[in-house]
Amino acid sequence: MFRRGLFTAARRTFATGELPVQGKLNHVAIAVPKEKCILQAAAPYKAVVGAKVSDPEDLPEHGVTTVFVELPNTKLELLHPLGENSPIAGFFKKNPLGGIHHICIEVNDLGKSIEDAKAAGLKPLGTEPKIGAHGKPVMFFHPKTADGVLLELEEL
Repeated sequence: MFRRGLFTAARRTFATGELPVQGKLNHVAIAVPKEKCILQAAAPYKAVVGAKVSDPEDLPEHGVTTVFVELPNTKLELLHPLGENSPIAGFFKKNPLGGIHHICIEVNDLGKSIEDAKAAGLKPLGTEPKIGAHGKPVMFFHPKTADGVLLELEEL
């Protein structure tokens, strides 16, 4: 039900040519513990596959510092806690070594996609979209309603 609700609109717009096809994986976010330097965590991607690595960017409104690792087909978003009350602190209680935190999928119309996701049984985290790390509106959905995955939708 989850897949059908989110991706039915993508197939419809592709067939009519109305909008670019949504549903592309934008990034996979990886939580890096505060004990480890975030640039040190990015170094293997640069060394092994020659990935482009961004400078760290503090996002106080999200309680994280981010570094983006650009790969040919997607990006990795390395997340580092910013401050003692970082929203990813709970993740580290369960996963002290860090790990995959969430996935982000691009959508054409975030408002419509939120409604489609709710109709498919996904529970949004919050009542209104926020501006994400790329400066675009985003909404997160609870992992208990998305097969154990913290899902982020980002408007194109």
